[in-house]
Amino acid sequence: MSKLTLGSHPFLLGFEQLERLVERTAKSGNEGYPPFNIEQSGENAYRITLAVAGFAEPDLSITVEDSQLVIRGRQSDEDDGRVFLHRGIAARQFQRSFVLADGVEVAGAKLENGLLHVHLTRAEPETVVQTIRIDRA
Repeated sequence: MSKLTLGSHPFLLGFEQLERLVERTAKSGNEGYPPFNIEQSGENAYRITLAVAGFAEPDLSITVEDSQLVIRGRQSDEDDGRVFLHRGIAARQFQRSFVLADGVEVAGAKLENGLLHVHLTRAEPETVVQTIRIDRA
C-alpha cells in the first residue's frame, strides 16, 4: 500500500508546491528567539515585528530567498574588556524564516527602539532573491 500525500491526491492537481511549503515550514524550527508579532496593517498589508534589543542595524540582515523571508542577526563578539558578573541579555545569533505566499513582497524595514518592523504588501512577485535595506528611525 502506498502512502497518499497531499500532492498526490487525485483531486488536488497542482498542489505539490503546497506540500513543499508545509514541509519547509515544519523544518524552519520552533525556537522562540527572538520573539515576534505578525499584524495585518491593512487589507493587503502586513507587518512582522521582531524584538531585537541589543542588535544594531549592521548586525541585522533581511533577505528574500525563493519566497522565504529570512531575518538574521549576528552581534560582534566585542567585550571591550568588560567583566560580567551576570549575563542575562541574550547576545546570540539568530535566524527567523517566514514563508511568503505568492504575490507577497517586502515593502521595507525599520529598526526602532529595539524592534525590527518588516512591512509586507500583497503584489506580484518579481525577484527570487532580494535584499531589504533597513531605514533608520
